[in-house]
Amino acid sequence: MIEIVTALVRDRHGRVLLVRKRGTESFMQPGGKREPGESELDSLARELSEELGCGLIPGSTSKLGVFEAPAANEPGQRVRAAIYAASLEGDLVCNAEIEDHIWLDPRAPGATPLAPLTRDTVLPLALSLNGAAQAL
Repeated sequence: MIEIVTALVRDRHGRVLLVRKRGTESFMQPGGKREPGESELDSLARELSEELGCGLIPGSTSKLGVFEAPAANEPGQRVRAAIYAASLEGDLVCNAEIEDHIWLDPRAPGATPLAPLTRDTVLPLALSLNGAAQAL
């Protein structure tokens, strides 16, 4: 089981921020693996800074739950993801292993290749969140 922490980030139009790692095809929510001794939120803040050059807005996070799905890039593996709704500050810049990012309407993902966790859990979560969208 691969343990990860991820962010469900929405813009003011309700679109979801997704990233694609270099050399892969599937888009997924930003985040990654925790380092030893790191809290979930410290890990998420570090991953967002490393991958996208932006930070979490203090007090903007809300844990949505822990979910499992097949891993997108590790055949035969599964991920267990702590997913947080979050708002970001700063400009998005693809860094580290991130090659691309998109803002996807969860109501109309089209043919965008998506990681199983994103397709089966994150987009439905985004649709279920009522109220104001998380603004970047």
